[in-house]
Amino acid sequence: MMQLSHYPTAIAQAAQRMNEVDSQLMAIQLQINRFEGNADRASAFDMDLKNDAQRKARRFEVLVVNQEYQKAMDMQIQLTVERSNAFAHLEYLRNQFSVAKLEARLAIAQQLTDFESRELVGL
Repeated sequence: MMQLSHYPTAIAQAAQRMNEVDSQLMAIQLQINRFEGNADRASAFDMDLKNDAQRKARRFEVLVVNQEYQKAMDMQIQLTVERSNAFAHLEYLRNQFSVAKLEARLAIAQQLTDFESRELVGL
């Protein structure tokens, strides 16, 4: 366990890491939305497609062959896992900080109790 005074900095760093991952996730989501929008546009204006099911199938075909889209989806999955891990680490630090504060309070209470006991005995 680290010193009590080091927890706020560690917690802030963990929160900053989570914010960085969130920012990366938003950028990837924007890129994915752009790819999906382009696929929607390509299928919406294709006159050979007769119904909605054919348009959805065409959209899927366009996205499946787009390597950049596939890389973006893989990156989104990776960043989602990374965000979950960053969140878990942040919560772990917060919980450790709470425990460390409780232990410090307990130690102070025990010292006060010991001091009061000695006073009663006359030492």
